[in-house]
Amino acid sequence: ANGYYHSRWAKCMWSSHDLSDAVLIDNYIFNKDVYIQFNSTVGEFVGYTELGVHNARLWNNNPGQLQGERAELERYCKPTAEIVQSTITGKS
Repeated sequence: ANGYYHSRWAKCMWSSHDLSDAVLIDNYIFNKDVYIQFNSTVGEFVGYTELGVHNARLWNNNPGQLQGERAELERYCKPTAEIVQSTITGKS
């Protein structure tokens, strides 16, 4: 199939049981290349291409979008991590 592919890949990572080190990384990908990324440790969008740098500037200056992305760590990552941890602990 010839064409262009846009995808978004968000991942949550943690290594402690209290989830104090949990991190959200949200990648925006065009044709297999990450062009912009949000990392909850950094707290803002970072662009890796000309388009990504442009979008990062716009998105970082949009308080609603930035706050929404920052909130995903608490809304999605930590509850999901708790479920995964309880499932793993229950099996051992």
